[in-house]
Amino acid sequence: MQSENACLSLGIDIGSTTVKYALIAENKKIIASRYERHKSAVVKTLKTLLTDLYQTVACGKARLRLAGSGALVLSAKTSVGFVQEVVAAGSFLRANDPLLDVAVELGGEDAKIIYLTQGVELRMNEACAGGTGAFIDQMASLLKTDPIGLNTLAQNARRSHPIASRCGVFAKTDVVALLNSGVPREEIARSIFDAVADQAISGLACGRPIAGRVAFLGGPLHFLPQLAEAFERKLKAPGTEFEHFDNAQYAVAYGAALDALDNPTGNELTVDDFLKQLASINTIEGEADRLAPFFESEDELEAFRARHAAHCAKRAMLKDAQGDLFLGIDLGSTTVKLVLIDQEGAILKDWYDHNEGDPLPKLIPQVLELKAQIPASAQIRSICTTGYGASLAQAALGSQFNEVETLAHQRAAVAFDPKTSYVIDIGGQDMKCLKVTGGAISDVKLNEACSSGCGSFIETYAKQLGLELSDFVQKALHAQHPCDLGTRCTVFMNSKVKQAQSAGATVEDITAGLCHSIVLNALHKVLRIADTKQLGDHVLVQGGTFLNDAILRAFELYIGKEVIRPDIAGLMGAYGAALIAKERTTDKTPLLDLSEKALDLSHVKTTEFRCKSCNNHCLLTLHRFASGQKHVSGNRCDFALKTVEGKADEHFIDKKCALLFNRTPIDAASAPRGTIGIARVLNIYEHYPYWFELFTKLGFHVELSPYSDHYIAGLGIESIPSQSLCLPAKLAHGHVTWLAKKGVQSIWLPCVPKERTNFSNVPGRYACPVVGGYPEALKLNFECTHPETKLLTPFVDLNEPQTVIRAIREAFPQINLSEIKEAVKSAENAQQSYQRQIRQMGEKCFREHEITKAPLVVIASHPYHMDPFVNHGICTLIASMGAEIVTEDSIAHLAPDTTSLDVIDQWTFHSRLYRAAEMVRDKPWAELVHLVSFGCGLDAITSEQVRRILEPAGKLYTMLKIDEGDTLGAARIRLRSLFAAVEDRRHLKQTVTESPIHWYKKKEAKPVNSKAFKTIYMPQMAPIHFPILQSALQSLGFKAKLLPAVRPEAIQLGLRYVNNDACYPAIVVIGQLLDTVLSKDFDPKTSALLLAQTCGPCRATNYATLLKWALRDLEMPDLPVITISTHKITGTEHLPLGLKGINRIALGVLYGDLLQKLYLKVRSYEKVKGSAQRLLEKWQAIAVRDIDKGKHGLRVNAHEMVKDFAAVETIDEKKPQVGIVGEILLKYHPQANLEILEELFAEGAEPRLGDISSFLLYCLYDPVFQAKALKGPKMQALASGFLLDYFESLRAIANEALCAGGFTPMPTIKDHLMRLKNLMSPAQQAGEGWLLTAEMVEYLETGASNILCLQPFACLPNHITGKGVMRVLRQMYPKANLCAIDFEAGTSHANFTNRLKLFMAQAKEALKENLGAQHE
Repeated sequence: MQSENACLSLGIDIGSTTVKYALIAENKKIIASRYERHKSAVVKTLKTLLTDLYQTVACGKARLRLAGSGALVLSAKTSVGFVQEVVAAGSFLRANDPLLDVAVELGGEDAKIIYLTQGVELRMNEACAGGTGAFIDQMASLLKTDPIGLNTLAQNARRSHPIASRCGVFAKTDVVALLNSGVPREEIARSIFDAVADQAISGLACGRPIAGRVAFLGGPLHFLPQLAEAFERKLKAPGTEFEHFDNAQYAVAYGAALDALDNPTGNELTVDDFLKQLASINTIEGEADRLAPFFESEDELEAFRARHAAHCAKRAMLKDAQGDLFLGIDLGSTTVKLVLIDQEGAILKDWYDHNEGDPLPKLIPQVLELKAQIPASAQIRSICTTGYGASLAQAALGSQFNEVETLAHQRAAVAFDPKTSYVIDIGGQDMKCLKVTGGAISDVKLNEACSSGCGSFIETYAKQLGLELSDFVQKALHAQHPCDLGTRCTVFMNSKVKQAQSAGATVEDITAGLCHSIVLNALHKVLRIADTKQLGDHVLVQGGTFLNDAILRAFELYIGKEVIRPDIAGLMGAYGAALIAKERTTDKTPLLDLSEKALDLSHVKTTEFRCKSCNNHCLLTLHRFASGQKHVSGNRCDFALKTVEGKADEHFIDKKCALLFNRTPIDAASAPRGTIGIARVLNIYEHYPYWFELFTKLGFHVELSPYSDHYIAGLGIESIPSQSLCLPAKLAHGHVTWLAKKGVQSIWLPCVPKERTNFSNVPGRYACPVVGGYPEALKLNFECTHPETKLLTPFVDLNEPQTVIRAIREAFPQINLSEIKEAVKSAENAQQSYQRQIRQMGEKCFREHEITKAPLVVIASHPYHMDPFVNHGICTLIASMGAEIVTEDSIAHLAPDTTSLDVIDQWTFHSRLYRAAEMVRDKPWAELVHLVSFGCGLDAITSEQVRRILEPAGKLYTMLKIDEGDTLGAARIRLRSLFAAVEDRRHLKQTVTESPIHWYKKKEAKPVNSKAFKTIYMPQMAPIHFPILQSALQSLGFKAKLLPAVRPEAIQLGLRYVNNDACYPAIVVIGQLLDTVLSKDFDPKTSALLLAQTCGPCRATNYATLLKWALRDLEMPDLPVITISTHKITGTEHLPLGLKGINRIALGVLYGDLLQKLYLKVRSYEKVKGSAQRLLEKWQAIAVRDIDKGKHGLRVNAHEMVKDFAAVETIDEKKPQVGIVGEILLKYHPQANLEILEELFAEGAEPRLGDISSFLLYCLYDPVFQAKALKGPKMQALASGFLLDYFESLRAIANEALCAGGFTPMPTIKDHLMRLKNLMSPAQQAGEGWLLTAEMVEYLETGASNILCLQPFACLPNHITGKGVMRVLRQMYPKANLCAIDFEAGTSHANFTNRLKLFMAQAKEALKENLGAQHE
């Protein structure tokens, strides 16, 4: 053991890509330090570094601490102290400058902002790794340099260009566009750094300004001064200063060493001890899931290679060519390819090269050289260009044809195998999947929102490991135990890799695991293939990524069938283009001029100008070639081409927006009641005529914010509470800020939870949760930064004028009631008039197209997707392609009423969407394009339903995802593919047969007797409650069987059969049920599946539909799905509980709540480990036995139970209390929340969980409040009120027992409502709604100042009532330690544990301070 006078301390920081150490002396100065990439060999690198250190400095007796997320398992294995990295970084910062306010840290895959005033607060990237070190690596490789080279380039630049930093895919598109436009590489390098700074600031600050004294940490910011400069440019403000520390790259290691120096423990390990322990460790055993090897033997590998070597294209000799030849050119984003074929389709010449960002100087010499090689007996008759730069190549060469790459790939595939059923093309950063039916494209899928599953990550990772790509492939092919690395963002996959490294995975295992992950990403996130039968028997794979044998093998293993990989897999686009040139050439096709003079690039004239055709005002570059051809670049839509000649015509959406917004307000000076601001966001795109008319009639000047642009988007950044919000919600912050800056004192932005509907038999008329509740969260965050402006956000229902009258009276009590009533009537007339005009326009257009058969595109979306900034000009792009457009709300009324939907038709915007889909389904001249926001939870359900309406009729379903990234590369390909496929089908006479609109009736489900089933399987959710609830159902005669813990395979099944944008709880619950259905013991004839149904605006109402779709895909459509909910919903089989059943369920829930409360409290302080667990098991069994004994049984058992737990011997110690709030399944489900309770117990916390009975009371209170405030149905409110009172009387029995035993009682519904204060309205009823906020306040007021908010990624309601209130809660409760964690199927345990350790470090520090203050 270490002697007391040993004065050296060593801190080791193990990150995702590097190992750093800092050795410090007693005076806290660094004696030695190193920074080394570990290339996945963590232990080996560590041994080498420590051995080298040992030989240069006598540090054997030095104290030691480990830090960094890569060190978690090593710390547990060796018993060396662990310091959470943000705590360590905080120590470094305080040691260097105690007055610092904020630190910005970038790592390999994470970006952090650490606020150091008012307690330490961490902001960290959760959903996307765009804008981190790995992102910079990707961008540098695109410019053919490394990060240091990128820094050198940026030094000489003075100008920046907009680049999307959300994801490598979008950034690549922007960078290539800039390169192709001739922008200097220096300016692009600077733009990349600016994009990283933008991403970190806008994505992470989430409402809290980065100001005061700001420091920079982490390797990228230390080694790349230009990156730090980009941050300084963005953050420059009066009073803001920037600090640069010499040893910033060692910040975490130094902080860890400080901890060893300042906080010695009684049993301190030294470097000597650590090295001895490390000697016997080659790998660190931990948790890592493993997969089977690619090949069982070398013979199997050879057979695989031989099979694929046989797939060769037909070839001929160029010197023997005769007659007309056809040239196909594929100008990709990073490559240029060329294929020359003869009249038989045989390849005479091919060529492939990287375009170095400037494709023409590479291409033109190659074409001239090829022309010189052609014998006199032959000639190049025609050229077809395809790919990203097709139009540029067409202009430069004067080629006759230009085709979208999807069609070129399909042509090549069908030429290779006429029976091709699926073409899958995975490139470096993009992915295309084409379904082929009868030789024509019937479906197109591309990666739009994420580059997960693309090949560039393999290249980047191979470089990190110091391997050539060929070596990487060899290692993967020979791996014996490939790691299961999940399907998360490929940059975030580093954390999975880190986990695997610490679990002893070899480089071979990791390389093979990455190949598996790429395939899983392609199949889950893009193809969405649930059953590989959907691919058909003739699957053809192509693209550079499939040249990797390991990825090809992983793909074959996963889909369970052999596929064809042509020997020209990387040239298929060019080959297909050559075939199209051959197919389309006729006697009338003009001849080519491929003379040197015509192709001379030295005389190209370039001019720049702004396009004025739409609100995007793109900066265009016009190239005029020697041949007289023109090419325009920089444009998002094809109207740019017409701009050269003159202004384009208005399209439907321009006219619609003019009808909506072109209204003349009262002059501000003469308005008797002053000015009211209206933000041009969210539902104002639906209801502006209503509000304009109402306020104008009341004597207000209406100030409408302008259309969104980059300036407005930037204004709201500092008040946005969550980075995962949809773009329309984020923009709302900018619009209200614009109005406030203009001096508007009152802004009107109501919450509209329910929309009016024009369709009968619709079970719900909810708006999306953002429209329904987000304005309240906006108000809380906006008024923090603009206290002088009042944001009015009342809850209203335009179907019920009384709710509007009440809202106006409360906001403006001085206005006379009769005046308000008159104004409301006038507003209603204005709204009806506007909607009538829109429908007349849509109907007229639709009827005209019925006659002319000209192409018509129906754009279906939420109303606010009409904002040109939100849709990035997609509507203009479609119109510029020659199709007329209408919106879904303008034609949905023409559809007869529906009976054929699988989903619960509960959202109004989507009711219109479904009907519009049915309208175009049987019309060969009409197509539907569905616009959805990235991260919109509802559209996971609705998009699947629309797809299932259109695809059986042979229609292409085109869905375009929208977020901040405003490059339309993927959208343009999708739309051009849509038009090309329609044209192609028309040419092949495969068009949809036109027929009258009719709804396809669903097969009537036979009524089922729930008690007749031998087994009703119920999924796990809350391990304490659900065994008791199982017995409650059994006591009623239902043969319920609770499923055990969720296996990892079940989650994979959920991912496979449930739309991946659906929320994580749906994937967990449905995955577990499917796992059971597919087990060998399952009997489909005597079994049924049970699911809970929430009945509100939350998408959980449709989990039953998602499960039914999965069963249909598994060819088990008749397996009964039974739902349990507070009231029956049309279209689902309901479990008939009756009052007796409701009583039993209520008792079961209460027993569970009581047990949970006692167990968590007692286990936190028990002296003898296991005491609380034994009592839990004992009383669970008693509750199961006595569930049918009613109130009396509960009274007796509650008192005995409390006495039993109160008698457990406990320790006298104060522990930090941690309240857990959030989505209901995540709160209670141990596998879904990564065993958060066990983690908290291990960290020395006292966890507190809300009661399930509180959630049920919250659900029951909804109809009561709706009837009171929003004119909801009175009978439903009466029934709910009765059940609510009865439930509270049962809780009173439990609370009496808790109080008698000295435990805290459960809060009543009134307690919760009182705690809402002015934070949230009880009308927030989506998801966990207002209860989530109330529970946070309850914890903060009853001793739990540490709160974890758990939500599924893209759970919109929880962004409103969870993250949305955190800023205000921190102001109200300065000691609040709040942390929100997003969960999804790929959530890394290492990242999760790391965040939890920081959270607990802060909790313990706060408790220490409190106890110290009490003793003084």
